[in-house]
Amino acid sequence: MTTVSEEIGERIVELLPRLRRFARSLSRNQHDADDLVQSAVERAWRHLDQLRPGANLASWMFGIMKNAWIDNRRSRGRRGEVALPEDSGDHPAVNPADLNASLWAVSEAMGKLPEEQRLAVALVLVEGLSYKEASQLLDIPMGTLTSRLARGRAALAAALGESAGDPPPNAS
Repeated sequence: MTTVSEEIGERIVELLPRLRRFARSLSRNQHDADDLVQSAVERAWRHLDQLRPGANLASWMFGIMKNAWIDNRRSRGRRGEVALPEDSGDHPAVNPADLNASLWAVSEAMGKLPEEQRLAVALVLVEGLSYKEASQLLDIPMGTLTSRLARGRAALAAALGESAGDPPPNAS
């Protein structure tokens, strides 16, 4: 028989790939993203009593992560720290023969979006949150979210050389 905290711990472990993706969308740096995931999981574990029964664990975790990221940015600003841009060279730990070029292209295009569009796209299109969940998590009206999504989609399509109305190349 598993306890509630063990069950939630297992569910958080299952969420780690999604949390890492979202953290990368926020920070645009792999190392900062890993630190952000760790910080969010630690905060969630410390405040497990605040998780309401029946609440969506993923949305709760994404909210914790967004708040941890905001706190981190404020802290860096007070200390005068500046995040260094990621190395623009090749990715040495990845064999170029194994790369899926379209995924790298999308990742690069996502990184160039303005922050508000990148977060909206990451939450709705990448992580699959509903518009309502994403608008609540970002603390913005639904119309603002849909506008940011539309602009983000159009910018991604332009960056990837597609027209905004065209289906993705692999769509059937």
